[in-house]
Amino acid sequence: MDKKRIPLELLLMFSVFVIATCGLIYELVAGALASYLLGDSVKQFSFIIGVYLFSMGVGSYFAKFIKGNLIDKFIEIEILVGIIGGISSVVLFILFNTLAHFEAVLYLFVFFTGCLVGVEIPLLMNILKDRVQFKDLVSNVFAFDYIGALLASILFPLVLIPNLGIVKTPLFFGLINISIAIFLCFYLKNELSRPVSLKIKSIGAFILLVVLFIFSDKILSFSEEKLYGENVVYTKSSPYQRIVLTRNNREFRLYLNNNLQFSSVDEYRYHEALVHPAMSMAKEIDHILILGGGDGFAVREVLKYEAVKDITLVDLDGEMTNFFKNNETMRRLNQSSLSSPKLKVINKDAYIWVKENTKKYDVVIIDFPDPSNYSLGKLYSLQFYRELEKLTTLDTKIVVQTTSPYFASKSFWCIEKTINKVFPFTSAYHTYVPSFGEWGFSMASFEPINNKIYRKIPNLKFYDYNFSQLSYFTKDMKTKDIEVNRLDNQILVRYFDEEWGKVQ
Repeated sequence: MDKKRIPLELLLMFSVFVIATCGLIYELVAGALASYLLGDSVKQFSFIIGVYLFSMGVGSYFAKFIKGNLIDKFIEIEILVGIIGGISSVVLFILFNTLAHFEAVLYLFVFFTGCLVGVEIPLLMNILKDRVQFKDLVSNVFAFDYIGALLASILFPLVLIPNLGIVKTPLFFGLINISIAIFLCFYLKNELSRPVSLKIKSIGAFILLVVLFIFSDKILSFSEEKLYGENVVYTKSSPYQRIVLTRNNREFRLYLNNNLQFSSVDEYRYHEALVHPAMSMAKEIDHILILGGGDGFAVREVLKYEAVKDITLVDLDGEMTNFFKNNETMRRLNQSSLSSPKLKVINKDAYIWVKENTKKYDVVIIDFPDPSNYSLGKLYSLQFYRELEKLTTLDTKIVVQTTSPYFASKSFWCIEKTINKVFPFTSAYHTYVPSFGEWGFSMASFEPINNKIYRKIPNLKFYDYNFSQLSYFTKDMKTKDIEVNRLDNQILVRYFDEEWGKVQ
């Protein structure tokens, strides 16, 4: 009997480690998925962590009512955790575009997964209480639990999402959960009251998840085609975002975390308006800095000026810049701009990079995604523009994409006001891009923006150097009582969430 107690103790302690790792992975997957599909990563992760911890408490409470053969019950719960946690991403991706109350289903998955994980730990402690001294039992259980949580939190962003993606990751860990159940069914068969039934259940669940894992790419492609209503030609989950490229009869469209970034039909209107006003009004254009713009379209427009000596492009996501540099279709769209010998690409957080650098630039073009979450909101903050000031001269022209002045006027003028706190002369302007509607920009400088044109590029498709025409705003694109966006308030993200939430 002594020999049997020792392996059972070790086996169940290892199960604690697996439970903690898998449980936290399911929680992180739900948070990442909610951020991909619903935006505002801070809010989504905050809500999901809260619901998950609450549901673990609910599960822990109801564990005391579980009777009968506790090892049987533990194996059944392990199977349920593996199934519910494993299929969560598959089901949620399929339901996102078809279900009116998607968030309710998302939180139900989180709740049930948390409840089951919450049941497992007290159940294990009840199984082991007669085999291990209480003080050793509690310390060992929680030690293994916290180690598993640490491992999950490290593996998730660094290994799992980049290599397995948001759908295969929970399926993989579901298989681990059920593998533990299968092993226990065979190893502890003499201690089980229903060994045959449990073996059938665990093996059946394992086969189900294996099938879903094998066909997960097809399932994801199917759900994304339903979501975007177009043929999906490229998908990639980077550590920072879900990249999806679609194609129809007339255009390519790029989506980042479900948000449209460009259409190949009309992106030239956006990028000409972003680049050429500043490039034409800057006294010198030797050294150009582009922050964001990993698609290479802004670089394409800058390269039309032969006087440019060097361009530095800082974009967080190497998956983005590599795709637009190496994919043949994207190279045609950006005219192989990312392969230019004048260009240096740096894949780093722009906020950190700006703080660490001191080189001066003649033109700074900022093409970040919209401030839909706090990690992006910091790139539109007062503190960021103060850091950026170190990289400018008295003659530098800065241009920032500033979202839609029509759909999100508070957000638009918040960015404008924040920029103006650092750079004394700003000029807001906008243009119509059919895929987006009215879209806005802000040019900033330490000298008055007097619309003096130093150079022109012939044969542009859209921009005709009549800058004043773009600077007129109708009454429905103006607003009052706007706060400055600071790191400690991130008011811009709240404006953006409030305004675009009404549009979607």
